[in-house]
Amino acid sequence: MHVDTIPHYACQPLSFNQKQFRQKLRSSAPIQAFKDAISGMNSHFEMRFREGGNIRSLIEERAAFIDVVLHYAWYSHRWDDDACLMAVGGYGRGELHPHSDIDILILFGNQVGDKYNEQLQALVTFLWDIGLEIGSSVRSIEQCIDIAEQDITVATNLLESRRIAGNDALRDQLQRATGPEQMWPLKAFFKAKWAEQVERHNKHNNTECNLEPNIKNAPGGLRDLQMINWVAKRYFGVRTLRELEGQDFFTEREFAMLRAAEEFLWAVRFGLHLISGRAEERLLFEYQRELARLFGYEDNELSLGVERFMHKYYRIVISLRELNDVLLGWLDEKINYRDGQHKIQPLNERFQLHDNYIEVVHSKVFDLHPSALLEVFVLMGNNPSISGIRASTIRLIREKRVLIDDKFRQDALNKAMFLQIFSISYGLVTQLGRMKRYGVLGRYLPAFGKITGQMQHDLFHRYTVDAHTLLVIRNMRRFTQPAEEKQFPIAATILRHLPKPELLYIAGLFHDIAKGRGGDHSELGAIDALEFCQSHGLSGKESRLVAWLVEKHLLMSYVSQKKDISDPDVIRDFAIAVGDQGRLDHLFALTVADMCATNPEVWNTWRASLMRQLYTETKRALRLGLENTVDKQELIEETQSKALAALTARGISEKQAWQFWQDMGDEYFIRENHVDIANQTEALSKHNSPAPLILISETTDRKLEGATQIFIWARDARHVFIAATTCLAQQGLNIQDAKIYQSASGHTLDTFYVLNENFEFLGNDSERYQKIHDALQQELALIGEYSDIVKRRTPRELKQFSTPTSTSMSNDIVSGYTVLEVISPDRPGFLATIAQAFMEEDIIVHNARITTLGERVEDVFFITDVDGNALSDVERCAELQDKIRRRLDRQVRKELAS
Repeated sequence: MHVDTIPHYACQPLSFNQKQFRQKLRSSAPIQAFKDAISGMNSHFEMRFREGGNIRSLIEERAAFIDVVLHYAWYSHRWDDDACLMAVGGYGRGELHPHSDIDILILFGNQVGDKYNEQLQALVTFLWDIGLEIGSSVRSIEQCIDIAEQDITVATNLLESRRIAGNDALRDQLQRATGPEQMWPLKAFFKAKWAEQVERHNKHNNTECNLEPNIKNAPGGLRDLQMINWVAKRYFGVRTLRELEGQDFFTEREFAMLRAAEEFLWAVRFGLHLISGRAEERLLFEYQRELARLFGYEDNELSLGVERFMHKYYRIVISLRELNDVLLGWLDEKINYRDGQHKIQPLNERFQLHDNYIEVVHSKVFDLHPSALLEVFVLMGNNPSISGIRASTIRLIREKRVLIDDKFRQDALNKAMFLQIFSISYGLVTQLGRMKRYGVLGRYLPAFGKITGQMQHDLFHRYTVDAHTLLVIRNMRRFTQPAEEKQFPIAATILRHLPKPELLYIAGLFHDIAKGRGGDHSELGAIDALEFCQSHGLSGKESRLVAWLVEKHLLMSYVSQKKDISDPDVIRDFAIAVGDQGRLDHLFALTVADMCATNPEVWNTWRASLMRQLYTETKRALRLGLENTVDKQELIEETQSKALAALTARGISEKQAWQFWQDMGDEYFIRENHVDIANQTEALSKHNSPAPLILISETTDRKLEGATQIFIWARDARHVFIAATTCLAQQGLNIQDAKIYQSASGHTLDTFYVLNENFEFLGNDSERYQKIHDALQQELALIGEYSDIVKRRTPRELKQFSTPTSTSMSNDIVSGYTVLEVISPDRPGFLATIAQAFMEEDIIVHNARITTLGERVEDVFFITDVDGNALSDVERCAELQDKIRRRLDRQVRKELAS
């Protein structure tokens, strides 16, 4: 490389010594000189970042440094005046993060042909050899024009392009040829970019508050900011937004907010690239904690540092999305209605439609009529043809929302107006979402303002509290749509017949409103809900219903997943807690909507079946009357009679049936349905072998459909549970429920309800059935010397949650069992680990309720000693719990270390 023939680069960053670099190029191999320069500057930028350096200077200086590198790399090859090296994309804007692609365009005149093939190959190879992550394209001016005419992304990249080296005239020629006068006129450009944003937002569930958000592409992310830049630059013909100060596009405060949001997201992205070591745009769990520490967020008694860091993140992206609404709305008006012919349609004395967007009739409307701050959303909710709020009115709402104070909240007109929101005909959640985004909802309900952007750092809660709350209400509204009836038949029926569904929506709004305050959020939220309802003129009965729903919103999911809902006593206790059919209907709809909005994986076919069974059995108990308790002996006799009828039709005599039944206790006939009993009895009557009997089928009871049933009859009751749970885990199955019965003849009957890796039942997959059957047979053959534990790897997400295992034990006087609850981070082989501890301590499992909530498992085991007695030795109970905790936590630590 002949350094002296290469011109100095004029606009170098202050932190880079070009003179020393040129000297090194003279005295050492070029590749090494470039590598050393890049490595040194990367270390310099990282040090400045970790020391709290100005992020804007860092990313701009990094782009300027790469300019210098490319300048020297370009001029180390021979080029004539028909070639130009250009920066495009984010690099073209002069912004460069540690691992962002360095997008370049090598531009030629139209008559070049293959003239530079050798130089091009050498240049690109050299750039990769020195460690630059280059994204390169090689085109003539004519090719650029052709592609830009068809592809809005290419046209946008060229809008932000700039010359680094070579013939400046080529760059000028290209920009003239691809300017607004030649292609993508303003209306077409805006429409295409708007469509891009809508599609991008939809890919991220149209929410900025996902658990692991994409800081670049999610709503409120950097792309939303760039969207404003692109359209504004195209409209005004400027290179930077700063040039627009004083031109009425944004207020001084809005520009400051844009700059602050940009710098925060840049800092997060810069740190994310450094920590991950790649161009990572997702705020994954493993990076959230480290970034929180990097930015100085420490855990305290009230909250985790990572939760406060993410709270700030969510607040900023919500505000950025709000600005995106305002500024794009302003540009929409300027671009699409430039001819000055506007359609004005009066709505009332305060509002009118301006080209189908609602606006105030004058700037003093909110001062004169503060309730109009709520009325605007009611009007939109009752008129689906309104496209949105005009940008100038959004600005006015943001400016005047300070009027929503204690006096405003106590005004009877405002209270009535707020209640009308829940009765609007169209887009309830859309309007609540706008109210949240523009700060109206958080001002009217200060408690809601406190949960806006609030997260819980776990895998169970997939959204911030405010985003989850609106999803709950969205789900309630979905239940009213015919298309949802198949998936949610009971909820759909309930919503169609509720006399005042707005009571359910209000309960949904308040159900998590007290999270983060300390104490029981259900109880605290119920107090808030009752006060709201009473102060807003709801009747005493309605107020008590809403408050009760908020207080008990976790009860139905708890009973369905933690209690044995085949037990009539459990149903009776739940029916007493509910009280009447109206409360049961409301609670069911709220619970289903809540579960579906918490985590997409929470609501599966099995949980749906449990909820349906609990609802129908409770409905039956309420209809019969709570004073008419179920006679267990009558239930047993009814089940046996139905099973005998089915067996007789299959040629199985009553005598044959009782040969099996006489060994079984009453619990078997209470908890199992007659169809399963008949199937199992028939199979056992034909099973003339000491080997285990294994039956695999879809659930036969309509109430319990939604999982695959695996029935095991085997000797040696002590070891079957661990062998089965280990084998099923190795087969990639998720155990949802387990029922275990011990017969007087020394056999165990274990029934497992399982879902596949995607939390779906297996279907009639005979090949998969056979594979599971064979694996169980092999595993059960080893139970005499059983000690193996599942060795699968723990998923990435679970490694980030290492909360210590907690356990509790108590004796149930009614059932005679000891109840052990285990709460711990999930991992493969979880049940097998616990089952091994049971085996070693001579513990018999009679029943198990399996509940997986994101990264957390909450399992309940009903156990006894080998003689069938509850565990009464306090020391023994403590030792068992300690062994389970140590083993589970040791397993987590090993996974984290690996």
